[in-house]
Amino acid sequence: MDFWTILFAIVAVVSLGFFLRYRVGILKFVGEVKVELDKCSWPWDPNQAGFKKYKELIESTVVVVISVILLAGFVTSSDWILAHVVGYLTGTEMLKLK
Repeated sequence: MDFWTILFAIVAVVSLGFFLRYRVGILKFVGEVKVELDKCSWPWDPNQAGFKKYKELIESTVVVVISVILLAGFVTSSDWILAHVVGYLTGTEMLKLK
């Protein structure tokens, strides 16, 4: 037996022992998680089929992607402008414009 097999066996035994020791708490936690997930509003309609089922999910994803692109453009532009303004004011211009 090599090192990794022995290590895997030890981790498996310790994990099993941990589960058996705390099984009531673990199973209670998993049950509570399931109850909370049943209360969630999922971004798809279970009555639809195909791509129509995921219409809200796709629309939300498009909004997030566009927002991230716009925010990245704003941050990049602001950084570039402020770097050049501060460079001009302190005399350490990053880019000499001719």
